[in-house]
Amino acid sequence: MDLKSLAKQTAKVTISYLTYQAVRVIVNQLNETDPPRGHWLSSFSSTGKLQDGEAYLQELLQANQELAFRVMTVRQHLAEEIAEFLPEMVQSGIQQANVEYRRQYLERITQMTLPDSPEPEAQPGSEPD
Repeated sequence: MDLKSLAKQTAKVTISYLTYQAVRVIVNQLNETDPPRGHWLSSFSSTGKLQDGEAYLQELLQANQELAFRVMTVRQHLAEEIAEFLPEMVQSGIQQANVEYRRQYLERITQMTLPDSPEPEAQPGSEPD
């Protein structure tokens, strides 16, 4: 397992996600202060380009430099705000989820289902109580 490569891929996904969140913040702000620009950014961002944050920003720089710089500023701020908490939250979230999945699995495999047993039949020659 190449941990360095895995870390790089994880960082890339995290950066793209922070870019996505920054765009969401800006679209919401613009929808309140400048609805036409908010609509434009929302439309520009809805074409699937946002899956790769870096490619998205390069295209946005070509289309609207001011909004691209705004996205970069907001995503940097988001990264700075969550960087301290993220490793612990990821580790504890995975640990809690794994414990829950293991508990559910253990409960499922240990549940005993009793076969349907027929009602006891009256023995011939015996009288009911």
